[in-house]
Amino acid sequence: MSTAKKLLLEGVSDAVGFIAGALAGYGLGQAAGWNIFDAGYGATSLLGIVCVGLGGGLGLQLARRWRAARAQHAQAAERP
Repeated sequence: MSTAKKLLLEGVSDAVGFIAGALAGYGLGQAAGWNIFDAGYGATSLLGIVCVGLGGGLGLQLARRWRAARAQHAQAAERP
């Protein structure tokens, strides 16, 4: 795989993982009653923001682990 293609895959998978994780964190926060758009910076607003941040970080890590597993699988397939 060319370097440009690898970099594109890395960027797109990181972005998709982060956005999907952040949306999942937002949904969990909403389900718990923690609205990130509440007026001011109350406890529920901050808890909602934390959920979005943690979800985004977890999604990014899952995307990176997916890429690593994919690369390891490709290397194993190349071996005779």
